[in-house]
Amino acid sequence: MHILSKSILAVSLLCAAPSALAQQGEVRPEAASQRLQSVIDDHWKWWLSAHPFDATALGVRDYDAQVPDISLAARDRDAAAEQVLLDRLNAIPDADLAPSERTNKGVLRFMLAEDVEDNRHGARKMLFTTYYGWHQSVAGLGDNLPFATRADYESYLARLAQYPQFNDQALTITRQAVQKGYVQPCSVLGGFEKTISGAVAGPPEDTRFYGPFRRTRPRDMSAAEWTAMQARATALIRDVLTPEYEKFRAYFVSGYLPKCRKADGAAALPGGAAWYAARVKAHTTTDLTPEQIHQIGLKEVARIRARMNETAKAAGFPTREAFIASLRTDPKYYAKTPQELLNAAAWQAKVIDGLIPRYFGRLPRLPYGVRAIPAEIAETTTTAYYNPGSPQSGIAGTYYVNTSKLDQRPLWELPALTAHESVPGHHNQIALQQELDLAPFRKSAAGFTAFVEGWGLYTEYLGEEMGLYDTPEKMMGRLSYEMWRACRLVVDTGLHAKGWDKAKAVAFMTDNTALSAANIDAEVNRYISWPGQALGYKIGEIRIRGLREKAEKALGPKFVLSRFHDAVLAQGAVPLDVLNAQIDEWIATEKAK
Repeated sequence: MHILSKSILAVSLLCAAPSALAQQGEVRPEAASQRLQSVIDDHWKWWLSAHPFDATALGVRDYDAQVPDISLAARDRDAAAEQVLLDRLNAIPDADLAPSERTNKGVLRFMLAEDVEDNRHGARKMLFTTYYGWHQSVAGLGDNLPFATRADYESYLARLAQYPQFNDQALTITRQAVQKGYVQPCSVLGGFEKTISGAVAGPPEDTRFYGPFRRTRPRDMSAAEWTAMQARATALIRDVLTPEYEKFRAYFVSGYLPKCRKADGAAALPGGAAWYAARVKAHTTTDLTPEQIHQIGLKEVARIRARMNETAKAAGFPTREAFIASLRTDPKYYAKTPQELLNAAAWQAKVIDGLIPRYFGRLPRLPYGVRAIPAEIAETTTTAYYNPGSPQSGIAGTYYVNTSKLDQRPLWELPALTAHESVPGHHNQIALQQELDLAPFRKSAAGFTAFVEGWGLYTEYLGEEMGLYDTPEKMMGRLSYEMWRACRLVVDTGLHAKGWDKAKAVAFMTDNTALSAANIDAEVNRYISWPGQALGYKIGEIRIRGLREKAEKALGPKFVLSRFHDAVLAQGAVPLDVLNAQIDEWIATEKAK
């Protein structure tokens, strides 16, 4: 297959007009569905070329030796190409499309418009948060690519060998960001240095980069060839990656930290208010303003707080605060070793696995595993997260659990945490999306925060019906987690639109949730450094619960919960307005039965 560079594709798309058929001197436009498919095909070719790591994981091997071009010039070309696609898409009348085609158009239109808008803001130069960065994305490649043949390992080593150029691009952009005032706040950067140095700490063979070489030798290699390749990997980690990570660490300490900003909110950035408004729209897929979201959050906090008070009294405590104090400090609620915490998380996951068929008619085939969050990022990141797998490459999904600071990881949180991050939450939704009969971009590139995280939070609520919270402690854990997401609506908008600082955000979270101090600190750092993302959870969950209530009322005895869940997940991740239309159609179909 011919490899089309992003720059060439951008030019070709910029020059392209909607294709036409010429007969007897007359130009006739293609049918709307053909025009739509043409845009979808062109977008997918571009997306694969722009995301070579993802292409490999998806089984598209045309870009196996490539790394992304993250330069600002490349991003400008990408945005220009996406704008042309967007213009072509907007020229197609919805009335001429079938319902499934309108969904494809709506999903792709939102994705393209979001990318184009984001590229307009100077904050695009901020390449890392307390939650992610280019150095960690490369350190995790070994967990996200296929490793079955010699060619797989050769392409992996070829990519690692290109890290100096990749790192230089990132550092060049970061230096420009510093010069223009696009820097993270000082308050969130404690411990960030370790996420850089920790990736290459110790012998090369102990790093995540070497992980693929601790596996069984590929069948198409001899023992001697395998040993030689392992030696190449060791040398590459020692002589190429380690100096590059030290280069980033040194710049971070000497060039970045002294320039970190004092204000915590995005409004302090050049053009920060407009950028934050765009981030709010992108992550919620709504037109809600920061002030509207703030007020929704305050109402949710009050509602959940009342339930927490009831739960505390049922547990025999005079107040909610007294129960939370016990939950935070009693040693019986905490694992003594990392393995004990992992065992408890794995057990909880298997308990939920046994309940899932009662609530879903369609389940994914891809399994998932449980692993500890890498040590170099554990102390500064969240309590758990999910990493999608790849059916094409034989990679399972992974439920990552934070095993650092064990006195801050209570066992009573595990039912809600596991429901969200594994099943029926992220793994169930994302793995199923990967297997649906959808356009490739829908299966692999569409991931709307409000839908994906809204579904994850909805499944914590569903856990009540599943019987997961069979003790007052577990129920308080579930309510604390819901309160955590409600507080995000207040805290995120407070920080970035209402002038709050970190101390006020931490105090609000401490007063209203049962989260530990370490979790609250890591979470508030995340909201500060990644504006808007945390809003998608509660906004999405509120919408899904509202649609369920609408369906229950409309269908009465015809309402079947498992069928509703299947309908929500049937199209993969979509913007919330598309989900509304999708469930309205489903309700009409169910009524007609």
